Amino acid sequence: MPVRRDTPSLDLSAEPLNRLPGVGPRVAEKLAARGLSTMQDLWLHLPLRYEDRTAITPIRLLQPGVPAQVEGHVEAVERGFRYRPVLRVAMADDSRGSLVLRFFHFRAAQVAQFAVGTRLRCYGTPKPGQNGLEIIHPSYRVLGEDDDAALGEALDPIRKLVSQALDRLPNDDSLELLPAGLLDGLELPSLRQALLTMHRPPRDADVASLALGTHPAQRRLAIEELLAHHLSLRRQRLALQRHSAPPLKGKGALVKALVKGLPFKLTGAQQRVFAQIREDIAKPSPMLRLVQGDVGTGMLASMGVHRRPFRCRRAPIGYQSLKERGRGLP
Repeated sequence: MPVRRDTPSLDLSAEPLNRLPGVGPRVAEKLAARGLSTMQDLWLHLPLRYEDRTAITPIRLLQPGVPAQVEGHVEAVERGFRYRPVLRVAMADDSRGSLVLRFFHFRAAQVAQFAVGTRLRCYGTPKPGQNGLEIIHPSYRVLGEDDDAALGEALDPIRKLVSQALDRLPNDDSLELLPAGLLDGLELPSLRQALLTMHRPPRDADVASLALGTHPAQRRLAIEELLAHHLSLRRQRLALQRHSAPPLKGKGALVKALVKGLPFKLTGAQQRVFAQIREDIAKPSPMLRLVQGDVGTGMLASMGVHRRPFRCRRAPIGYQSLKERGRGLP
């Protein structure tokens, strides 16, 4: 009878980006410079804003300052170098409207794409120019005459890679870490659904809440990030507690003498915090506690009691005064 062996599941989140089509060594190097090295990096490379690219607007219906997506053919190309390099591409569509695309940063290979008669689809914000409306550095895509590219496809290369990475998202059972009861109680989607909504919001999505950062998908990812942050801090805290430290113990006689010599009475909070500090420094592991404000008196008292080297980032205010008052102590 064959022995069954458990095969470890493949961690797609750590899969390198060179597994994606079109990502060679040079592209992978450029992505790594932007902090994108794995599939998970692309999954969490969330959009900065949302643009409606699900419709084509006739050029003659464009309005200044209103982002839109247009499609037409190149009618003329002009390169200028009078003050700075500039490329102007005039395009028109069936509505008999004309639009100028202006580029200040371009390459010779890019200029060659804009041959007269080339079919273009571009997105940007039109503004008034010398020859009518123009879009400066639009995102665009060159289409063949027989191409029937679906609306809503990403025109930017990075968005295309994100779309390919999203196609490799594991199912909910493999990706989700939070209990289903917690998500149901908070009325939040799963991690997979949140990522898909953020990258590919449906047409009926609440765009206003997405712009404000209050959409359930954004809240779900915020919880994921906060949880990861707290877990990393917890892991660091546990690692620090594995180090050894000399336990500091005292009988309390010097504390009583020092407190008796103070011109004021310690508050309940100061006494409570000092007791906590005294308990911490009596352990054989480093103390991980931040003390500030009036409760600093308890920490200063512990310095006087144990008379051991006490390292701190900065001496609290009032240290010199307390030092003067402790001069008479044995």
